[in-house]
Amino acid sequence: MERTMVLIKPDAVQRSLSGEIIHRLEQRGLKLCALKMLWVSKDLAQKHYEVHKGKPFYEGLVDYITSSPLIALVIEGPGAVKAVRQTAGSTNPLESAPGSIRHDFGLTMGRNLIHASDSVENAEIEINLWFKREEIITWDRDVDQWVFKNN
Repeated sequence: MERTMVLIKPDAVQRSLSGEIIHRLEQRGLKLCALKMLWVSKDLAQKHYEVHKGKPFYEGLVDYITSSPLIALVIEGPGAVKAVRQTAGSTNPLESAPGSIRHDFGLTMGRNLIHASDSVENAEIEINLWFKREEIITWDRDVDQWVFKNN
């Protein structure tokens, strides 16, 4: 089963969209394995956005992600990385598919509500950055047979 990392960003938390975002991910059939609310330190923000270091928008990203609390999640399911990214929508909300989180609630790239890992490899790196191993729960849901099972 594939796992991915999701951040419900400060703008979504401030706009009281956290529950709606979690609901959409669960409604899709994805399973929560870890969840925590935190005020991100500058050090963690810099590590998370390290790939963008030196780019003109890097400092703005760090300032933004540390400006208010956010919610970090580990999500599990078949094809979880792709499924979460589809549910989130394109980075630019104006280019997102109708029904996606970013399309329905966002207008600008600077306030696009949600971060979703872009690959299985990056998901593993991000999960290990944001969560301790003991914070991630492996569990079985009774409904999984109706969501995941192939005939």
